[in-house]
Amino acid sequence: MYKQVIVVRNDLRMGKGKLAAQSSHASLLAYEKTKKKYPEIASEWLAEGQKKVVLKVADEKELLYYFNKAQDQGIPCELVRDAGHTQVEPGTITCFGVGPWKEKELDDIFGKLKLL
Repeated sequence: MYKQVIVVRNDLRMGKGKLAAQSSHASLLAYEKTKKKYPEIASEWLAEGQKKVVLKVADEKELLYYFNKAQDQGIPCELVRDAGHTQVEPGTITCFGVGPWKEKELDDIFGKLKLL
Protein backbone atom coordinates (compact mmCIF):
# COMPACT_ATOMS: atom_id res chain seq x y z
CA MET A 1 0.00 0.00 0.00
CA TYR A 2 1.13 3.49 -0.86
CA LYS A 3 0.13 6.90 0.40
CA GLN A 4 1.15 10.52 0.16
CA VAL A 5 1.90 12.87 3.05
CA ILE A 6 1.47 16.63 3.01
CA VAL A 7 3.15 18.51 5.89
CA VAL A 8 1.92 22.06 6.59
CA ARG A 9 3.28 24.80 8.83
CA ASN A 10 0.76 25.66 11.54
CA ASP A 11 2.42 28.94 12.58
CA LEU A 12 1.46 30.76 9.37
CA ARG A 13 -2.25 30.69 10.23
CA MET A 14 -3.22 30.47 6.57
CA GLY A 15 -6.90 30.65 5.71
CA LYS A 16 -8.76 27.51 4.59
CA GLY A 17 -8.55 28.39 0.91
CA LYS A 18 -4.84 29.14 1.14
CA LEU A 19 -4.24 25.85 2.98
CA ALA A 20 -6.14 23.96 0.30
CA ALA A 21 -4.17 25.62 -2.50
CA GLN A 22 -0.79 25.09 -0.86
CA SER A 23 -1.61 21.46 -0.04
CA SER A 24 -2.69 20.92 -3.64
CA HIS A 25 0.60 22.34 -4.89
CA ALA A 26 2.49 20.01 -2.53
CA SER A 27 0.51 16.97 -3.62
CA LEU A 28 1.01 17.59 -7.32
CA LEU A 29 4.70 18.48 -7.05
CA ALA A 30 5.49 15.38 -4.99
CA TYR A 31 3.44 13.15 -7.29
CA GLU A 32 5.24 14.49 -10.37
CA LYS A 33 8.65 13.89 -8.76
CA THR A 34 7.66 10.35 -7.78
CA LYS A 35 6.24 9.66 -11.24
CA LYS A 36 9.55 10.66 -12.89
CA LYS A 37 11.76 8.50 -10.67
CA TYR A 38 9.37 5.67 -9.75
CA PRO A 39 6.56 5.46 -12.33
CA GLU A 40 5.44 2.05 -11.06
CA ILE A 41 4.84 3.44 -7.56
CA ALA A 42 2.92 6.42 -8.94
CA SER A 43 0.73 4.13 -11.07
CA GLU A 44 0.04 1.77 -8.18
CA TRP A 45 -0.91 4.68 -5.90
CA LEU A 46 -3.35 5.96 -8.52
CA ALA A 47 -4.90 2.50 -8.84
CA GLU A 48 -5.21 2.19 -5.04
CA GLY A 49 -7.27 5.40 -4.74
CA GLN A 50 -4.60 8.04 -4.06
CA LYS A 51 -4.54 7.79 -0.27
CA LYS A 52 -3.10 10.90 1.38
CA VAL A 53 -2.90 12.56 4.76
CA VAL A 54 -2.30 16.21 5.71
CA LEU A 55 -0.27 16.76 8.88
CA LYS A 56 0.88 19.83 10.77
CA VAL A 57 4.16 21.02 12.24
CA ALA A 58 4.79 23.98 14.52
CA ASP A 59 7.08 26.05 12.30
CA GLU A 60 9.61 26.16 9.46
CA LYS A 61 12.35 24.57 11.56
CA GLU A 62 10.23 21.50 12.30
CA LEU A 63 9.02 21.36 8.70
CA LEU A 64 12.58 21.30 7.38
CA TYR A 65 13.54 18.66 9.94
CA TYR A 66 10.89 16.28 8.55
CA PHE A 67 11.61 17.24 4.95
CA ASN A 68 15.30 16.40 5.40
CA LYS A 69 14.45 13.18 7.22
CA ALA A 70 12.34 12.00 4.26
CA GLN A 71 14.96 13.10 1.73
CA ASP A 72 17.69 11.29 3.65
CA GLN A 73 15.64 8.09 3.27
CA GLY A 74 15.53 8.61 -0.51
CA ILE A 75 11.81 9.34 -0.56
CA PRO A 76 10.69 11.83 -3.24
CA CYS A 77 9.51 15.10 -1.70
CA GLU A 78 9.08 18.72 -2.74
CA LEU A 79 8.93 21.99 -0.80
CA VAL A 80 6.30 24.60 -1.64
CA ARG A 81 7.43 28.23 -1.63
CA ASP A 82 4.61 30.74 -1.87
CA ALA A 83 4.61 33.48 -4.51
CA GLY A 84 3.51 35.97 -1.85
CA HIS A 85 0.49 37.44 -3.62
CA THR A 86 -1.93 37.08 -0.69
CA GLN A 87 -1.35 35.94 2.90
CA VAL A 88 2.38 35.32 3.29
CA GLU A 89 5.65 36.91 2.17
CA PRO A 90 7.16 35.87 -1.18
CA GLY A 91 9.37 32.79 -0.86
CA THR A 92 7.80 31.59 2.39
CA ILE A 93 7.99 27.82 2.71
CA THR A 94 4.41 26.83 3.51
CA CYS A 95 4.43 23.04 3.26
CA PHE A 96 5.87 20.04 1.48
CA GLY A 97 4.60 16.91 -0.20
CA VAL A 98 6.04 13.42 0.12
CA GLY A 99 5.50 10.52 -2.22
CA PRO A 100 3.42 8.58 -2.89
CA TRP A 101 5.56 6.04 -1.08
CA LYS A 102 5.30 2.91 1.02
CA GLU A 103 2.83 3.59 3.80
CA LYS A 104 4.88 1.84 6.50
CA GLU A 105 8.00 3.88 5.74
CA LEU A 106 6.02 7.13 5.82
CA ASP A 107 4.35 6.15 9.10
CA ASP A 108 7.79 5.49 10.61
CA ILE A 109 8.86 9.05 9.78
CA PHE A 110 5.65 11.05 10.20
CA GLY A 111 3.63 8.89 12.59
CA LYS A 112 3.99 11.24 15.57
CA LEU A 113 2.62 14.30 13.75
CA LYS A 114 -1.01 15.32 14.22
CA LEU A 115 -3.59 15.75 11.49
CA LEU A 116 -4.16 19.30 10.33
